[in-house]
Amino acid sequence: MDCYCWWHGGCCVGLISTRKLPIQNQTKSKQHGANAMFHDLFFVAFISILLLLGFRKPFLFVLGYVYVDIVSPQRLSYYLINSVPVSLIFVVAAVLGWFLREDKSSARFTFRQFLMVILLIDGLVMTLNAQVPDFAWAKWDWVWKALAFAIFLPFTLRTKLRIEALITYMVIAVGSIIVVGGIKTLATGGGGYGELNLMVSNNTGLYESSIISAVAASVIPLALYLRTHSTIFRPGWMVNLYTAGIVFACALIPVGTAARTGLICVAVLAILMLRSTKRRFLYLAGIGLLAAIVIPLLPASFTSRMNTIEGYKQDTSAFTRIEVWKWTLDYVNDHPWGGGFDAYRINHIRYYINQPVLTDGHMESQRTLIIDKGRAYHSSYFEMLGEAGWFGLFVWLLLHISGLIRMEILFRRFRKSRADETKWIAALATALQQAHIVYLVGCTFVGIAYQPFIYMLVGLQIGLDSYASRLAPEREPNVSSEFATA
Repeated sequence: MDCYCWWHGGCCVGLISTRKLPIQNQTKSKQHGANAMFHDLFFVAFISILLLLGFRKPFLFVLGYVYVDIVSPQRLSYYLINSVPVSLIFVVAAVLGWFLREDKSSARFTFRQFLMVILLIDGLVMTLNAQVPDFAWAKWDWVWKALAFAIFLPFTLRTKLRIEALITYMVIAVGSIIVVGGIKTLATGGGGYGELNLMVSNNTGLYESSIISAVAASVIPLALYLRTHSTIFRPGWMVNLYTAGIVFACALIPVGTAARTGLICVAVLAILMLRSTKRRFLYLAGIGLLAAIVIPLLPASFTSRMNTIEGYKQDTSAFTRIEVWKWTLDYVNDHPWGGGFDAYRINHIRYYINQPVLTDGHMESQRTLIIDKGRAYHSSYFEMLGEAGWFGLFVWLLLHISGLIRMEILFRRFRKSRADETKWIAALATALQQAHIVYLVGCTFVGIAYQPFIYMLVGLQIGLDSYASRLAPEREPNVSSEFATA
């Protein structure tokens, strides 16, 4: 049996839905033979070591869950662990380890954790009253776990080392997917949207083209932070080489996946990084030179898809999104509290689009009627609006906007610090803020309002904020009135 959650795109915490392996996968497993066994044994050994070490250092259970949730090794396994509830094992061990053995004297419940509790309760209520109950319960099964883990995560981030370890695991775990995609893009050019195979042939979760392209851009500032401030892997030529490889692979992902979302996210990040760049003119000149060299070498599948950004009225996919957004606005006018998870499945849309048609040897624009139904939101903002209504959208926006504000406050508070204990905080706050803004831009075009990775990022922000608030006054830099005046 192959462990697979249809809605999460992997093995969920506590929800293990199984299905029989397709015939082609069974054949593939037999063909690999001994290689498949060694492949699975590697995952078993790695996971087992994490579990064993976790009994000595319970925080490793948290890191183990992060790895499993991002990479989904169950989906990469042939048969040894694809029916084992690995996520459930790690999360239960993490909670018990924290409860029984961790120091909880510095734990505090923050405003943003309270907002996630509201989203959690609101999610349950709207699932109970959902328009499409079966699909709503299926999505709820993994959404509540993503929110619950994000609420729990900040309690475990008591030290700088733990914060850094979490960032390292997040970057390396996502990097294991991104590097594979980057190598395949260099070798094959990607092949077009939805065609790049990222270790598995299933196009869901972080392995989905638009999602991984947005997340890849978000990872870049975190990787650059680790290059200069990591104490786990000291700065040096090996760290620099790995960081360069990760950043290059992240930049290649939008090319290999031909995801327009990724191109927009990379462009936004390039603008955001102007703020933290000392030699801005040199930075802009380098970007211009790099673009002049790279653009002519891009595969035709990428350039043709990017051209549809400007000519969306001839692109059925882009135009359909706009019609779905219009439908969502009309829907919430009658249902201000939303329709529950996956409410988009009840939509029916009808519109006209101008499509090029070859007539007598030349191209002409022809007005074509498009009728469709059950089309996804393709936007996190409209996903929240259609599913949770105006109230849910407000809470969700407040959660993310307050995070950006808190990171700005930390940056301004610690940017002039020279003490070893605090000077890294401003740099990390900037990296987290940049990653978060990239996500908020990318999710305009992708329905990832409840993507677990971004909630790990939110938990990391809360952990950093709580850590900074616990610093002794004598270690804190003088706080100017600049922010208050602004």
